[in-house]
Amino acid sequence: MDRFEAMRTLLAAVDGGSLSAASRSLRLPLTTVSRRVSDLEGRLGAQLLVRTSRRLQLTEEGSAYIAAARRILDELDDAERTVSGEYRAPRGELAVTAPIMFGKLHIAPIVHEFLAAYPDVSVRLILLDGVIDLVEAHVDVALRIGHLPDSTLVARRLGDIRWLFCASPEYLDRRGKPDHPLAIAGHDCIAFEGLQRFRDWPFVEDGKARSIAVQPHFSVNTADAVIDATSAGLGISRVMSYQAADAIDRGEVSPILAPFWTPPTPVHLVYGQRPQQPLKLRAFLDFVTPRLQQRLADISKLCD
Repeated sequence: MDRFEAMRTLLAAVDGGSLSAASRSLRLPLTTVSRRVSDLEGRLGAQLLVRTSRRLQLTEEGSAYIAAARRILDELDDAERTVSGEYRAPRGELAVTAPIMFGKLHIAPIVHEFLAAYPDVSVRLILLDGVIDLVEAHVDVALRIGHLPDSTLVARRLGDIRWLFCASPEYLDRRGKPDHPLAIAGHDCIAFEGLQRFRDWPFVEDGKARSIAVQPHFSVNTADAVIDATSAGLGISRVMSYQAADAIDRGEVSPILAPFWTPPTPVHLVYGQRPQQPLKLRAFLDFVTPRLQQRLADISKLCD
């Protein structure tokens, strides 16, 4: 039995929640996955997993073994990176994650430049609107929008974005510009929502948080579709500054009600702490950080 393979198989099963998930992620037959876990338990003389009909559960011995296995495999990966030269020159694969629209508009173009500057590094860019565990997903660096919870991750502050109310100049000429968020109730509204409804739009007045309930004339579950509808004059929307920046720059959309916008939201790059940071990650952070800081500063100037 290859103990390293058995450890990786066990970790894949625990992280995925089932032996079937490990089978899919490792591209191995389910029987092979099950045999590796059983052989490992036999070698250790202890039950590591409780197999239920819905999900795997770790025993007390399993929890202790998983923590040790993660540490051992991380140290093995570091040793392999050292031998392969990742700590002598930027090389290897980086996994990067970001929100979909921010990643499409701002991360991907910078990644293209980075790949041209560092041809020995490859990047796997994962765009999704959700927070994932960097360790479990084997992701090197993530862009996070919002206030960060306490964690062991290292964070680099890039700047701020903000939620803003906006409408097309044509719509404002036709329907008039509201002078207070409560007046939005008398206008056509465009909402960014999918299966869940988000129909309470926050704003700030005299330093106090308030909200206005809206009944959308049109709602859609992607930000770019909200911007398109706003540009087309369908109504007033509430979107993030980076989402509306290009349309504002083209004169298709105008920010309104600026005194009532909610406070800015911070944007960070986050990554795990390591005793020795691979040069590919250091090069990526040093390349991307100033470029994203400049983009966010430009967006702030455009939208303020």
